[in-house]
Amino acid sequence: MKHCVQNFNLLATDALRLDALSIAETGYAAIDIGATLERSLRVEHNELHVNEATCHLGKHVFFVGIGKCAQAAAIAFETLLGDSLEGGIAFDISSAPQHTLTKIESYIGTHPLPSRANEHATKRIIEFLSARTTDDLVIMLISGGGSTLLCLHGASMTCESEGTLFSELTAKGASIQDINTVRKHISRARGGALAAVAYPAEVLALIISDVPGNDIGCIASGPTVLDTSTISDVRKIFAQYNIASSTNIEIIETPKNAKYFKHVTNLLLLTNQNALEAMRDEAKRRGYTAIIMNDRFTGEAHDVACAVVKELHNAPEKTALLYAGESTVTLGAHSGTGGRNQEIALAALQNIRMNELILSFASDGYDNTNYAGAIGDHTTRTHALAHDLSIWKYLDAHRAYDFFTVTGDALITGYTGSNVSDLIIAIKN
Repeated sequence: MKHCVQNFNLLATDALRLDALSIAETGYAAIDIGATLERSLRVEHNELHVNEATCHLGKHVFFVGIGKCAQAAAIAFETLLGDSLEGGIAFDISSAPQHTLTKIESYIGTHPLPSRANEHATKRIIEFLSARTTDDLVIMLISGGGSTLLCLHGASMTCESEGTLFSELTAKGASIQDINTVRKHISRARGGALAAVAYPAEVLALIISDVPGNDIGCIASGPTVLDTSTISDVRKIFAQYNIASSTNIEIIETPKNAKYFKHVTNLLLLTNQNALEAMRDEAKRRGYTAIIMNDRFTGEAHDVACAVVKELHNAPEKTALLYAGESTVTLGAHSGTGGRNQEIALAALQNIRMNELILSFASDGYDNTNYAGAIGDHTTRTHALAHDLSIWKYLDAHRAYDFFTVTGDALITGYTGSNVSDLIIAIKN
């Protein structure tokens, strides 16, 4: 059997781990982009039906995909639309292996920090959308990672200065909502800007959410959504987090004219609920009482871990608690390498009991490193003791990556081509 988790067999050393990893794989399968589009889209009588939305295919049809799901979606749309599709652009952080797009241009950018490659591809997208007319239908696939990719500043700002700003906001624990509010006002491709340049064409934006609460204006910094934030909001965020690099940032206003959004339909295609519900059903199938506890957790990774462990302690045996969201890690001056999910697993190790397990993982397969996440359980703690590793010292230094590299309890999936926030499975037998 082929596993999404590449080191499944190495990790599944007992029944509890086998159950947790199997539940996780069900979650990954539920958010597979190709399968999701195959379920959600159909073409009948020259009309494209996407869940409740319907678009007439008599127009010239184009595709623009942005973010971590763009390549997978481009492959699916070339197959689904066939001759109806005239062209398009897919802008992702990774290319699909062993597949060549025939009608859609492919661009690969950098993430989580922007680059000149991102700027070049964004300019091409702006040029492409600016050529569209009232006779055109543009199907957009908007997904996580799009904020970093859509990098197009004013003349006095660079990708490097945005990277410095992003790193500073992240290190100070800024929420994704605050970070993306800032991002909207430093790029000419975010905060409704793509809808504005595509006007007057019809735009169907299919949105895959990686943001707690599924605010479509925050996902990929809302390139097709009328933005309600202002320059004043950005300045307040700079003041709140005492951002030193803000003096080098050129702030611009987002498009506010409602006419640009008159022909735009924004539709949530996939959220973490899809993964949570699939994992719940698999946990039940395996004999657990399964509960979706939270689909939008936020806060410091350490605090999230402590809260989840406490809830697991209070749950009866044969229970699976499921969570989705995005935590933060506020770094010190000399922090090491890690990721939000690895930090949650490491923090959970402090109090995890013999019959309990926490598996925290990134839906895109990349938890700031080549690890997707990690397992925190009695086995992991035994591995740490065997190598004389101090949980507290590695946690204090934010060196979860180094810790799990030594213990061998990290999850490896490779790039999944999907992204619907982070996921946590907490189970006890």
